[in-house]
This record gives sequence, structure tokens and C-alpha cells, in this order.
Amino acid sequence: MQDVAPDTDAPDAGQASGSIVAIRGGIVDVAFAGHVPRIDSLVLAGGVPMEVASVVGDGTVRCIALGSVGGLALGTPVTDTGAEIMVPVGEAVLGRMLDMFGAPLDGLPAPEAEDHRQIHAAPPHLSDRVLRASVLETGIKAIDLLSPIERGGKTGLFGGAGVGKTVLLSELIHNTVEHHHGVSLFCGIGERSREAEELWREMGEAGVRDRMVMLFGQMNEAPGVRFLVGKSALTMAEYFRDTRGQDVLVLIDNIFRFVQAGSELSGLLGRMPSRVGYQPTLATELAELEERIASTRRGAITSIQAVYVPADDFTDPAAAHIFSHLSASVVLSRKRASEGLYPAVDPLASASVMLTPNVVGQRHYDIARAVRRTLAEYEDLRDIIAMLGIEELSAHDRAVVARARRLERFLTQPFFTVGAAAGTTGRLVPIAETLDGCEAILSETRFDRPESAYYMIGGLKELAEVTA
Repeated sequence: MQDVAPDTDAPDAGQASGSIVAIRGGIVDVAFAGHVPRIDSLVLAGGVPMEVASVVGDGTVRCIALGSVGGLALGTPVTDTGAEIMVPVGEAVLGRMLDMFGAPLDGLPAPEAEDHRQIHAAPPHLSDRVLRASVLETGIKAIDLLSPIERGGKTGLFGGAGVGKTVLLSELIHNTVEHHHGVSLFCGIGERSREAEELWREMGEAGVRDRMVMLFGQMNEAPGVRFLVGKSALTMAEYFRDTRGQDVLVLIDNIFRFVQAGSELSGLLGRMPSRVGYQPTLATELAELEERIASTRRGAITSIQAVYVPADDFTDPAAAHIFSHLSASVVLSRKRASEGLYPAVDPLASASVMLTPNVVGQRHYDIARAVRRTLAEYEDLRDIIAMLGIEELSAHDRAVVARARRLERFLTQPFFTVGAAAGTTGRLVPIAETLDGCEAILSETRFDRPESAYYMIGGLKELAEVTA
């Protein structure tokens, strides 16, 4: 963690000082004589930055440590900087890997930004918001067909551990950042340091790093850092949207770790736990972050967020609250992953408000509904097939099963980001090719090619090339 110097230009800098009277994990109580710092103020204790979370009375404030508390002791002097946490914004942060304070993690000098902004900000006023009913094309068949991403909206990638959330997010970055005409920002919350290094290297190799900002608050960092790094990222994104009038693509991995950090802090702050042990302020804290992601008259922030689902339980309060903020949800299925159907998108559980005839067109809407209906019928027939065998089905049901199994395999796709490990070449499939392929499969009653021929291909034209 980088040491943060006090803002000496702030009018109140150096006016208040106190001393530590209690330390509990990442929470520190500080007693001030006279002037007491405001909520959200930045204070310094022996070089460790802390943010004031609450006032507990008699001149004592409760602070969230934003660094290791190792070395701190009772009586350690604490200085009020007289300002809130601020981060650099603007062109200087592009192409950089930074921490929540905007300090460099890439071994380069600190960004020489002309402007700094407070990380705590209100969401855009309702009168400033606009709705843009347009789709962000990803080149991933299962998403573009069944759960199209709203440009200027929020999309969640839901799944338990090991079903491919980070891989899918990396592929979305690869496919969309290169064609995105605005600025892209990646925010890593509580993820592995290895993934940060891999993403930094991959974006450099893809030649898109100069138009990206990467912020990280990793697993090993204090819960306060993991809780606040998302606000630092949105502060930088809001500058490009509001001041520069640009569209911003914000990718978050993993938003559940933000909730988890808030739960950890809530317990240390002494709040009574709520349902399933989560913090009682879960809904408020999540809304404060999510509502800042919005489209305005000056620009749009489009967000794609990976969401870990504890024990694959979608009724978990964290998952349920995150669902309520999204315009599209891509649900990853452990069952499909175990069958080798990657990306493991569950076609029946995934949804999007964009999938309406007025937005995607009547043909796209009809094909998506037909695909879902076919896969749902196949799901209903699975038990009969397991008990009696497919031969006991009627001719109509056997045709449904044949179409459904080929659709399942057609909606798989080799990814660019894992091509080297898997020994495959990635495919980016336009929506038009996805629709043509699904329509062709749905219209067939007898198939000349085996199911395996449809597995891990791009468009259906690849079938003809293999046959030739």
C-alpha cells in the first residue's frame, strides 16, 4: 500500500490532531481534542491512511484503515488532512495500473494529472439521465442471442466458483475494448494478484492498454481498500463521461467482493448483522455504487460485472440485491460447465431488458424465443430419456431433442483469451451469423452431421468448410 501524503493545500490541514485509543482489525478509534474530523475525511496515523466512518461521541471517531495496521499502537498520533480521499483523473491515468489512491502499481512514475476528484459523489440527478435503447455487440453467440448487453446499462455475470466468470469477462474485454470508441476501465476488487498481472500483459499484447485504466484492490489488501476501490474507479469514469463527454466501459471483477468487504467492515464497526450475516446497510452501500453507473446527456457508462454466487445459491441476499440493479444478467451453470459446454451460459436463466422486438428487432426476438422454447422442452424430456431411452419418444420429441442438442453445442465458442492453453483459435461471431445459424438449426427436422460437428465453432459456414 502506498503512503498517502496529507493535502497541504486544504484549508483545514494540520488543524486537528488526535491519538489512537483502540484498534480492532482494520478499524481504529481515534480521540481528538477540540475539532473533530467530518465523516469520510482522510486522516493519517503513522503514514497509514484511514477514512472516518462514524463519530462515536466525546471527540472520538471510528476510522477504516486503508493499509496495514501493523506498527500502530495505542497513543500513536493521528493527523486530520482536512480533505476527503481524492484520485487523479483525466488523460494522465490512461494506460496505467493504479491502486485506489491513484498511486502506480506498474512501476512507472505517478500520473501527472491536472485534476483530482473526491471518490465519494452523488449519482447523476434524474433530470440528467437519458435512456439509450441500443445493444453492445460482444461477438459471443450465447450472450448476443439470449442476453444482449445494454449500451449504457449494467450487466452481471453470475456464477459460483470455477464456472468461468473471469474467463468470460476477459473475453468480453478482448472483444469489446478493441471496438469500443470511448474509454475502458477495469476495476479488480478482491481478486487474485495473478489475474491482475495476466490482464495487464494481455491488454498490452492486444494493443488496447493505452485506452484503458486498471485499478486494483487485491485479496491481500485491507477490507477498506476493497470496499472503496470501486468508488475510485467510478470517479475516474465519471470524469470521462461528464467532463470529456465520452462513453466509458467499466468492467468489475468481482462485485461480490465489494459486498464481502462491506460485511467485514460492518462487523468490525460493531453493527448488528442482518440476514445470513450480511451487513444491515447492504442495500444502501450497493445502491451508492451502482446508481453512479448511468447514462447522461453528456455520455454513458456501460458496466459489466462478474458476480460470485455463494454455494450457487441465487437466493443469497448479495446476489438478489445485485440482480435488482441490472439491465441484463448472464447466469453461468455448473451443470453446463461439467458437460464441457463453454461458455457455460444458462439459456433459460439468463435475461435482458434489451430482448424486445422494439430494440433487437422482431426476427432476433422470435429466434431467441424459439431457441429458449426448444431448450426448455428438451429439459423437460431429460428425465424420460434417462429412464426409458430416446427411442421411446415420439418422432416430434426426437426432433426437438436433436435440435436442442445441436443448439447447445452451437452456442459454445472457442475464446481468444484461452486459445493458447486450449490449442484453439478464438472466434468473434457477428449477431447476424448467430441468428442465421440458430434459424437454420431450428428449421431442420433431420440432420446429416453429428452433434459433435456443431461444437466449438463460429458460424454455421464453418460446417460447410469442414465438409468441403
